[in-house]
Amino acid sequence: MHECECTNARVRDTRALGAFVHLCIPAFKAVVDAAGLRVGLGIVAVLVGAAPCRAQTIVVKAARLIDGRGGPPLEPAMVRVTADRIEEVGSTIAVPAGATVIDLGTATLLPGLIDLHTHLTDRDDVHWETALVTTTPPEAALWGARNARVTLMAGVTTCRDMGPTWPYVDVELKKAIEAGAVPGPRMLVAGNYVSSTGGAGDARQFSIYLDVPFVRNLADGPEEIVKAVRTNFKYGADFIKILVTGAVLSKGITPGAQQYSDAEIQAAVTEATRWGRPVAAHAHGADGIKAAIRAGVRTVDHGSYLDDEAVAMLKQNKRTYYVPTLALGSYMQEAPHVPESEKARGRVVNEIAVSGFKRALAANLPIGLATDAPVMPHGLTAREIEYRVSLGEPAMHAIVAATSLNAEILGMQDRIGSVTAGKFADLIAVAGNPLTNISLLRQVGFVMKGGAVVKDDLARPQRSAKN
Repeated sequence: MHECECTNARVRDTRALGAFVHLCIPAFKAVVDAAGLRVGLGIVAVLVGAAPCRAQTIVVKAARLIDGRGGPPLEPAMVRVTADRIEEVGSTIAVPAGATVIDLGTATLLPGLIDLHTHLTDRDDVHWETALVTTTPPEAALWGARNARVTLMAGVTTCRDMGPTWPYVDVELKKAIEAGAVPGPRMLVAGNYVSSTGGAGDARQFSIYLDVPFVRNLADGPEEIVKAVRTNFKYGADFIKILVTGAVLSKGITPGAQQYSDAEIQAAVTEATRWGRPVAAHAHGADGIKAAIRAGVRTVDHGSYLDDEAVAMLKQNKRTYYVPTLALGSYMQEAPHVPESEKARGRVVNEIAVSGFKRALAANLPIGLATDAPVMPHGLTAREIEYRVSLGEPAMHAIVAATSLNAEILGMQDRIGSVTAGKFADLIAVAGNPLTNISLLRQVGFVMKGGAVVKDDLARPQRSAKN
């Protein structure tokens, strides 16, 4: 057994999982309260006691490495990891005494993927408006834990979660993952999105007599928006998501229409900037896209009606990035829970969105990568990469978008996004070479997040280097 430092981690895991279970299962809380905290934590300790320890030093070997920066693959490749960081990368490196060697044979190593647009606490078979009147926040938390694991096992080691149906459940999921209570990607969370009355995301479009009291996401006018921004940061948001235009999967204003005024969008950006945090703008229509760029948002998400003027603005403005979500169209059309009226919207918007993507590609814009799961099921980030390649994006370009470019967009390029010394040891591997067959990314066989191996279906028998 390798020497590990797990005692403190397991204590943190136990406490975090206890808190998570309190959120998810009120009945369990009653049992713990009645029996005493020691008994409750003892039960939880059984659940997490089998958590694997992390070896002090691991050397990963593979036929090639695509490091995420766009250069030629390194063949063969070795990566030395100590604790949660990459220490050395090369074709031949020394293996320290006592290190664990993981030999992936003919596989290709890559950085962990990054998805810039997920909703991990939402299900892919329930419309978000239906969820508001048929589900609960504890249910969302439990599904979030399931979806986080699915996403991680698909090779996504970091994601930006763009607002849950039930506010702030994403914050608690992030905490549980950070504490090691549940497996999942590294998360940045919105907490609660900001929407206008009657716009996309309005949770009160059912009937004037029906309310969802726990969902307070509406803000009209600059003053209310400033308060919403402050409230979200108060309760744990890492960034702000503002719905600048209408949406496909929502009642109210159409996707092409701008639902917030320029002044309202600017108010969100100005206040978030005071906190040192970014704003992500949901924006389909061209007017909304350009208003968001002028205001200084970090990302324009979807960006479906991206026109030549918006492309020129993005070329000049180095602080704002275009982040389309393209592969979800076919999944939306096949989903039985999506109303036909919204499917019709989707058919129009998706066709226009493909044209916008090709326009951005021709202009050599940096294009972030995102899925908008669960509009397409969780864990299918590779399908977005594959779809973009089918539209003309080079395979290496798409892989860079999903790794180092996305890291730059998040402001985390010093920690994640490429397989280089000093960064977190987030590694994935696939059998074969994805540069010649991009669909291989659908079958990620090896996942390491922060130096911990969480999936290993590729490795040959491991060994420890002799002293």
